[in-house]
Amino acid sequence: MPTRKAAAGFAGCVCVMVAATLLLWGQLPGYGVGRPPTLEEIESWDVIVGPEGKELPPGEGAVMAGREVFSLRCAECHGSEGQGADKGDALVGGEGTLTGTRPLKTVGSYWPYATTIWDYVNRAMPFDRPGTLTHDQVYAVVAFLLYLNGIIGEEEVMNAANLPLVTMPNRNGFVPDPRPDLGEMDRAP
Repeated sequence: MPTRKAAAGFAGCVCVMVAATLLLWGQLPGYGVGRPPTLEEIESWDVIVGPEGKELPPGEGAVMAGREVFSLRCAECHGSEGQGADKGDALVGGEGTLTGTRPLKTVGSYWPYATTIWDYVNRAMPFDRPGTLTHDQVYAVVAFLLYLNGIIGEEEVMNAANLPLVTMPNRNGFVPDPRPDLGEMDRAP
């Protein structure tokens, strides 16, 4: 059975080792990677585009312009026609699969609002450089995805005025949220 003196010695050694580790850890070199975000960058991230699209910025994008941006910035992960690839999920297809045992959640089968697609692409894509697309490029990519899913025609041009008017196939596939602290559009399915 250890004596009090041995236990105190052990505890003292542990304290010295922890202190030395922390001291050495603080001496590690900085790698010069990254920088603090600017106030403008933080403010630009502080916008969420809701279903009504009130927060959408000015800009516009045509389907064919979207095809070009998609082939350069998105096809590597999602395939040339949004069919999916090794690095990314399918963005096209999946109609009628949501109630099956293997639902395919895509732009055309799952997303309830076109405005939330715009918001997601704007914030999170392309995966290796999120947030680097211009607003016009985001509108164009969304137009292309909507076209690939048969939701809009090939000649369509998407913008802040008409994107919220697009009726997505699964718009009514969600359950309303009854919480009283939400806005009216947040409660709508």
